[in-house]
Formats: sequence, C-alpha cells, structure tokens
Amino acid sequence: MASAAKGKIMAVIGDEDTVVGFLLGGVGELNKARKPNYLIVDKSTELQAIEDAFKTFCSREDIAIILINQHVAEMIRFVVDQHTASIPAVLEIPSKEAPYDPSKDSILGRARGLFNPEDFR
Repeated sequence: MASAAKGKIMAVIGDEDTVVGFLLGGVGELNKARKPNYLIVDKSTELQAIEDAFKTFCSREDIAIILINQHVAEMIRFVVDQHTASIPAVLEIPSKEAPYDPSKDSILGRARGLFNPEDFR
C-alpha cells in the first residue's frame, strides 16, 4: 500500500505519562526541520499550542498515525472533528487519569456509520 510506505511514523499528543511511555517505546523522532512528533500537554499548555500541534501533525507527510489522549481531544474537539482524511489516522486513547469513553470519540462514530452491524456477524 502506498499509504503504508516506509518511513511513516506516529505522532503523540497527550499527558506526560502517555507521551513518555511512547517515547520510551521508541516513537520519538525529529524531522528534518528538527520538529518533534509529540506534544506533552499539562495544565500550563495553551489550547492554541495543542491545536497548532494537531494541525501540524495532520499536514506532515511523514506522519501516518496521530495518537491523542481522549481528554486532550475533547479540548480541541472542533479541530479533531474537522480532520476527515484517512491519513494520518487519528486514534483517541485513554490516559491514566481519564478512561476511554467510546461515546465521545467522533472518529469512532464516523467509522461506525460506514459499516452495517450485520457485517460483523
């Protein structure tokens, strides 16, 4: 598949525990412009910085998947909902502090609309 070409990476936006966990797993990278593929969100992180990181990750050619803590995605829901491209894929994940709630995941909701429940029986 062309979309799964060699050299595609993941980006992570989330709390410190989530991002550090993925960095320890080898996900962290810097692109040619020395920009990281992750953003640690804490109480002092401005909404604009989260939005800008998400939009930047969506526009980068080297990123195939964006992992974002669901509670962070809720902060910028209107921006996440505007992303309709399949690449990069956006996956909302739980954090230690906030469990995953499928009813809040707009991307999962769109995916459910694509399939008939009978397809899975």
